[in-house]
Amino acid sequence: MEIKEFESLKKIKSDKYENIDLFELADGSLFYIEPNFYTQLLYVKDHFLDKFPEIINKIIEIAKRNKKMIFTADFENPVVYVDDFYYREIGDVLGELGLHFDNKGNPDSDWKD
Repeated sequence: MEIKEFESLKKIKSDKYENIDLFELADGSLFYIEPNFYTQLLYVKDHFLDKFPEIINKIIEIAKRNKKMIFTADFENPVVYVDDFYYREIGDVLGELGLHFDNKGNPDSDWKD
């Protein structure tokens, strides 16, 4: 999967999750971007275009703070499972920025109750 927002970062090939991107930051922090999280991220971009660089920076900040992260669409049903990694969803990232996204009007939304 091509994730241009993080193309300047080092990519690591995972034997177990070969189709899911694992990135390494300069400080050694690692983070996965699951495909469904990335889809949500691109959808959020349409709604918060002016804040999108802040959202990307927040993802990197969260990864640095926790050292081992998996950004997932659903932490109760992740695609990637690795011991000692923390999980965050798009709502967690947006919440740290004081942003809220309510997409309950979309019948295919992952954000409905």
